[in-house]
Amino acid sequence: MNDLPQGTTYTPDPAITELADWLGAEVAAADFPQTHVRFRNDRAAQSVGLDGLSDAEWSAHFGRFVPLKDNLPNPLALKYHGHQFRNYNPDIGDGRGFLFAQMRDSEGRLMDLGTKGSGTTPFSRSGDGRLTLKGAMREILATEMLEALGVNTSKTFSVIETGEKLMRGDEPSPTRSAVMVRLSHSHIRIGTFQRLLAYDEKAQMEALVQYCLTQFPGPPPPENAPGREEPAVMLMHHVVERMADLAASYMVAGFVHGVLNTDNMNVTGESFDYGPWRWLPRWDPGFTAAYFDHAGLYSFGRQPEALHWNCGQFAVALRLLAETEPLVFAMERFGPLYMEAIARRWCWRLGVEQRGLEVDSRMVSACEKAMRDTGAQPDAFFFAHRGGRGLDGEIGDLIADYAPLPSTHEYWTCDAPESMVIEEVEALWSAIDEGDDWTPLERKVAAIRRMGEAHGPAPVPAGQS
Repeated sequence: MNDLPQGTTYTPDPAITELADWLGAEVAAADFPQTHVRFRNDRAAQSVGLDGLSDAEWSAHFGRFVPLKDNLPNPLALKYHGHQFRNYNPDIGDGRGFLFAQMRDSEGRLMDLGTKGSGTTPFSRSGDGRLTLKGAMREILATEMLEALGVNTSKTFSVIETGEKLMRGDEPSPTRSAVMVRLSHSHIRIGTFQRLLAYDEKAQMEALVQYCLTQFPGPPPPENAPGREEPAVMLMHHVVERMADLAASYMVAGFVHGVLNTDNMNVTGESFDYGPWRWLPRWDPGFTAAYFDHAGLYSFGRQPEALHWNCGQFAVALRLLAETEPLVFAMERFGPLYMEAIARRWCWRLGVEQRGLEVDSRMVSACEKAMRDTGAQPDAFFFAHRGGRGLDGEIGDLIADYAPLPSTHEYWTCDAPESMVIEEVEALWSAIDEGDDWTPLERKVAAIRRMGEAHGPAPVPAGQS
């Protein structure tokens, strides 16, 4: 099972091994009663040269976790701390997942294959280390929809049903089980740095900073940035830039992550680890995804605040290596970068050329007001007014001078847009749960990908590719 098909571009590169002694703990995967492949993302697999695996090989590598050739010999459960709903918790880490492999993608980027539901680890505490099949299905939907809407997100790479019956307090039990593999550009969290600060591990933090700068490079800080040549300061600027864009992408997508803790924040600015997410049924800044978020800390409208706060915790951790002033300078860039990203992404999703930040910001505010006043579902609003069509009154006047982007894809002539409101999610799960019918989910994924083709790639910040 260790031999890969001929002619692939699989390029193993377990770069994490240089940090592994202190960054994680070697673990073994659970021995599941069965491994029934339910979802294999061949589009994502093709990007790392693994699309040629047979189903039997797929099941062996991503259900039994037979090591991939020339890759990590043993899975690595990563160590980290984190602020959870702004309460610091040192007793966390990969409790039901691990880093399984690393490789280069078709663009030469280092990519991780990490798991969810792969069994207990030294960091599981009282958890069973498992994942429900419904949770895995929900992550397929979240990652596919976000990718189509231009959000920097991990990819759901594989879902394998494992044949165990799980007991859960927040859904009907017993319920079916699964093990999931995600493909992402990193599993280095803000919480990874927070742990090193807690133990005063300066040398290890220096090594981790260098690893991040080497493997996840970004543009240089502004010319006027103090300490711009210092590695920790450079990384701080990269993270602020990425988090500002990520926050804007959530808002333009109408998405509520639900659990924006520092242990869920990837230093690459790549969204991952989806739990109680929701898409907005209407434009409501107070809309909250997690039933346990009683104070609305991570409500839709507070997500930019949450990511900015998390950047602040990253700055606190980096004080182990850098002075305060350069880190604060980087932090203060978040607001302007966020506003630029909102304008850039909003125009892209609405299908019009940008006209300038001041004009674009007024147009965004007018669109938000229109959605609040009419109760329009955001996906329907953007679809109905693609290219500025069908808008009148104040908002029509504001957008009249915008040039429309090309909209030749047949998706734009459909009767209605793709969306991901909770009722549809539950209907897709019911088909699987009650009739073991995966066809509706497969059709939905295909339809979402078609929508993504129609939108095309999201615009990137100036100076990035």
